[in-house]
Amino acid sequence: MDEFDVIRTYLKPLAQGLEGALDLEDDAALLSPSTGREFVISTDALIAGVHFFNDDPPDLIARKSLRVNLSDLAAMGADPECYSLALALPTDLDEKWLAAFCSGLDQDQQEYGIHLSGGDTTTTPGPLTIAVTAIGTVPIGKAIKRSTAKAGDDIWVTGTIGDAALGLQRIKDNPKQSEDLAQDDLVKRYWLPDPKLSIAPLLRELVSAAADVSDGLVADLNHICAASKLGAIVNADDVPVSQNAVEFMETREGSISDLVTGGDDYELLFVSNRENRHQINELSARTNTRITLIGEMTAEGKLIVVDTDNQPM
Repeated sequence: MDEFDVIRTYLKPLAQGLEGALDLEDDAALLSPSTGREFVISTDALIAGVHFFNDDPPDLIARKSLRVNLSDLAAMGADPECYSLALALPTDLDEKWLAAFCSGLDQDQQEYGIHLSGGDTTTTPGPLTIAVTAIGTVPIGKAIKRSTAKAGDDIWVTGTIGDAALGLQRIKDNPKQSEDLAQDDLVKRYWLPDPKLSIAPLLRELVSAAADVSDGLVADLNHICAASKLGAIVNADDVPVSQNAVEFMETREGSISDLVTGGDDYELLFVSNRENRHQINELSARTNTRITLIGEMTAEGKLIVVDTDNQPM
């Protein structure tokens, strides 16, 4: 298929429902935020052999490519509007693969209420490359940033930490059985992140700063520390860990250090004034979202993870 066949057959249907996409017949989309709102825009590129395995299911590759960008929107408290897509497709790519990939995008479009706004397709002799730009909106001046944390703020994280890193390890341990691992809970966490879009807007008035856990809990908290010119203390015993992770760790050497430094969790990491604890716990219960207090921002400019005896790890 040439570029125009790909657009007509697989991409145009994904743009239906978004007026500004112009049916993908122009050089660019026309978008404008609602009155009193501003755009939040995030772009991530995923490369075969670097960010996913060549034999990962194409529909899950598509959904992860979209979701990692939606997670960035969630970290800034934004509501998703649409996304653009750039594909560099190997010349020998099977059309069935492309059909399954676009089916995965369609599935998540329905789940998150968004549409494709445009993008680009090309062929390449190199690896498959996928670049998604997600576009969301927030009320003007209400975006959550990394640079506005304050010393003494509580540090919170949603969900559990380390599952995706262990899922990746499980795939690496069984490279010829990746299809057989499709129902493994840790592998599913790696393949299909869950961007916290539903609670992000509810946190806008409670959160001082935030990031999504993409590079790892410690690395992403370090991003907040650097942007806010602060430090942090994290209590390792308080970091939420799933039972699946505990059971996996019991079968091999490993520690909490592996979990807090592993990436791909795409949970929401945020800091908030301690006066908001009751409201955050109430929000957690109301939305059935696990939200755990794990530490405190400090005036000292370094991040420390402490063990049960309050000793730095």
